[in-house]
Amino acid sequence: MNVTDPFYAWLLASSIPSIRYLTYVNLLDYAGDDERVVAARRAIMQEGPVPAILAAQTPTGAWADEHSYYTPKYVSTHWSMLLLTELAIDGTDERFQRGVDFMLTATANDIEKNLANDKLWLSCFWGNLLRYARHAGRWADPRVDPLVRYVTLDLQRGPCRCPINDGYSCGWGVVRSLWSVAALPPSARTEAIDGAIEQGVTFLLDAFRLVDANYPTPDQGRIHPLWFKLNFPLFYQVDILFTLRVLAAVDALGHPQAEAALDWLVQQRQANGHWRGRSPYRQRTWREMGDREETNRWVSLQSATVLKQAGRWSG
Repeated sequence: MNVTDPFYAWLLASSIPSIRYLTYVNLLDYAGDDERVVAARRAIMQEGPVPAILAAQTPTGAWADEHSYYTPKYVSTHWSMLLLTELAIDGTDERFQRGVDFMLTATANDIEKNLANDKLWLSCFWGNLLRYARHAGRWADPRVDPLVRYVTLDLQRGPCRCPINDGYSCGWGVVRSLWSVAALPPSARTEAIDGAIEQGVTFLLDAFRLVDANYPTPDQGRIHPLWFKLNFPLFYQVDILFTLRVLAAVDALGHPQAEAALDWLVQQRQANGHWRGRSPYRQRTWREMGDREETNRWVSLQSATVLKQAGRWSG
């Protein structure tokens, strides 16, 4: 494809190397050894948000000045690891690996206790943790096995019922859980995992309607208005675009309800060919994530990528 095309040129003008790298790889289909891909990949670790976030990590693997790995939102260890994953950090980097070690150790007792007591909740947290552990290549680590079992069971039962949602199945939790198991290579997916994925997709697309987001909530199906915006970054939250990204990863974009959501996404495109994004937690996370223009680039990149995966993108 022609990188001088205005849409691609705009994405590649980003000051954030992750956007440039993902544009080359996901939209332009450049090979991994292409010099532009190599340069952008190297730049991810040398400039912009990734080195800025890593600079606040302590030798223990945790982030400085936090109250716990979960607070404050959205700069403590858990959230920083999640954000680094979205930024396409090199998963083999020693600092990222150290962060994974810290989180797997810090949560090991809780996950084992929850499994022993059959207490499945906070699907979004455990799904996110499994996702960045996967990004670090941690499937041989015995501390990851309980996470896989937990997320699988949580999708099978309910799915993903949460006391914060008054015991109802949580749409956000289902999507975050699917995001984690979707990262498993097909060879590592057991029959139980495949079944869990199917149950999650059925909940999102058959039992309820994605474009209406009429998922169970205590106030009769009124889900957070964030759902109907285009947001980046999100943390435990979910919107239609993020859900479509996850459905692409589990090969479910051909479902009629996913097709309706893709139609909605196409309608959000502006006359200039861009999508308008929101960063609802901009003031609470790392300022190096960039300004509104970079947010627009993020959601435009992700929207175009999803449409390409669905066979509905012509540039």
